[in-house]
Amino acid sequence: MMPSSFNLQYKPPDSICLLRLSAIGDAVNVVPMIRTLQHRWPHARITWIIGRVEAKLLRLIPEIEFIEVDKRKPLPEFLRLIRLLRKRRFDLLLHIHLSLRASLISLLVRAPVKLGFDRARARELQWLFTNRQIAPRQRQHVLDSYWGFTEALGIMDRRLEWNLPLPEDARAYAQGVIPDLQPTLLISPCSSHSLRNWTAANYGRIADHAVVRWGMRVVLCGGGSAMEHSFGREIVASAREELLNQIGQDTLPQMLALLGRATVLICPDSGPAHMATAAGTAVIGLYAATNPKRSGPYLSLAWCVDEYEHAARIFLNRDASDLPWTTKIERRGVMDLVKPEAVIAKLDDFMQQRATHNPLDA
Repeated sequence: MMPSSFNLQYKPPDSICLLRLSAIGDAVNVVPMIRTLQHRWPHARITWIIGRVEAKLLRLIPEIEFIEVDKRKPLPEFLRLIRLLRKRRFDLLLHIHLSLRASLISLLVRAPVKLGFDRARARELQWLFTNRQIAPRQRQHVLDSYWGFTEALGIMDRRLEWNLPLPEDARAYAQGVIPDLQPTLLISPCSSHSLRNWTAANYGRIADHAVVRWGMRVVLCGGGSAMEHSFGREIVASAREELLNQIGQDTLPQMLALLGRATVLICPDSGPAHMATAAGTAVIGLYAATNPKRSGPYLSLAWCVDEYEHAARIFLNRDASDLPWTTKIERRGVMDLVKPEAVIAKLDDFMQQRATHNPLDA
């Protein structure tokens, strides 16, 4: 049996293949691990096999080669990857995606060392597709779990940085939406998992409070699906104060730039929470269906409204500490446990602390 972890101190790799297809939030959380690798091994060439949607954002990193995968076309894409990778060789594969689809793609990557998660965390049989594993850890934040890969390679320092360079059109878009220093609340109301979503009426109430109490500009942002457009219109209709609805109006780089100019973001467990973290903007996260200690905005966990423990007792009749770490409580009505009063209290506390110092340094 292969050891659970190993050390590559004998020779830094010349070429590294990173396999993480999705989702946007998880892909963003991978970047500090990449920055850690680049700091230690600046001459190593990194190739990232990534989902096509996620690549629209992560291609902002110019020094990495990206191989995009259209997950909507599994068989044609697999055949294309066979042709693309058959003559490629890498010194190291970092297999950090726990899905069978990703593991099948890993078979196409020629590398003597294929590093994956430890057996306990290697869901969907990932352990069958790797020949080295990172050290076992329990109840880690997703971002911390990725650093397990650098530590397995003998790199013990951690670089908590993203440094995603923004194109000029993204900066111009964000400045057009947020042109001045007026404090701005962004609301990204929708997750791709509908049972993680709050109600439009609740968002409208928060928006009204932000405008009246703090004189904030309130901007709605998000993707361009019919559901998100409909949800945005409902929020605008429910609010008494004027809101700016930018849902579906931007690209991912433009949204990242917008997040970077905002004062604070309110959203459920979704990709924008991690994009805002990468941009240096605080997040008031709304959590009940999922555990923020595992997947919340890494630098804003103190600002999250966390009802996950409450949800575990109500819907599963168990303490959250007794649940498997990856448990999701995506049940109808679970997000009703997040009360508007609690969100308003977090926003008020954030704005009061902002007046004296950076709340992310609290």
